[in-house]
Amino acid sequence: MIEILRPGLLTTVQDLGRPGYGSLGVGASGAADRGSLRLANRLVANVEAAAALELTFGSLTARFHTAGTIALTGAPCPATVDRRTVSMNGPISVRAGQRLEVSTPAQGLRTYLAVRGGIDLPPVLGSRSTDTLSGLGPAPLTTGSCLPIGRETDGDPVVDLAPVRGLAPDTALRILPGPHDNWFTAGALATLCSAPYQVTEHVNRVGARLSGPVLERAIGAEMPSEGMVNGALQVPPNGQPVLFLADHPVTGGYPVIAVVIDQDIDHAAQLRPGQTLRFRQVGGRPQ
Repeated sequence: MIEILRPGLLTTVQDLGRPGYGSLGVGASGAADRGSLRLANRLVANVEAAAALELTFGSLTARFHTAGTIALTGAPCPATVDRRTVSMNGPISVRAGQRLEVSTPAQGLRTYLAVRGGIDLPPVLGSRSTDTLSGLGPAPLTTGSCLPIGRETDGDPVVDLAPVRGLAPDTALRILPGPHDNWFTAGALATLCSAPYQVTEHVNRVGARLSGPVLERAIGAEMPSEGMVNGALQVPPNGQPVLFLADHPVTGGYPVIAVVIDQDIDHAAQLRPGQTLRFRQVGGRPQ
């Protein structure tokens, strides 16, 4: 059992989500940074899809009522177990009664805490993920939340440390144009890729509002609602793009000028307010 003593800004239970229910109006949700979740689970010898904790801006304190093995990945945070410093990206042994304290990250936004055996809460539509938009899955954790630990593992931990490339202060996300780039002026896509954008304070698991050069529309008509995907860059009437993330709505009514490729979604999930980023077109129609 894990007892939450301090939940931080937002701590949720996440696995790899519940894909396949879009036609019913249910988004996939799941870990915003899927690579970090998978790594945390591998380090404690869980299956990659096991449920873990996603910490936004760290600041978590938890007590372990049973001995076990844990791992921290994603945005690097100073962390201690009973005031003993522990490292990111490697298995950590904890004894019953010990307290884990995770501070705030110097870079990145989301940190993942996996425990050997996984978080054993009842699945909803096949997933234990918290969807902050629809409200499906476990509620965000609060002080006093108690989480049972499962017993499904995949062998034994086999590494002491996983080498992980540090997070870059400036992020370049690769994009594919469309599906609605024809709704914008001829130079809008070039504008998107030629100047930096800044992440505003409006960042959550649904998406990140960006601030930068205005993307001018060539078609001013209203667009019928269409399906949306993780990484879509939807542009409302003010011309400032919104980058959709894990809990994005299933449909949207503004044109999407481009989509971040799947390989870069995890980098997008670590963007924090005030950070700058650039976009680079890697396919589709030439600029």
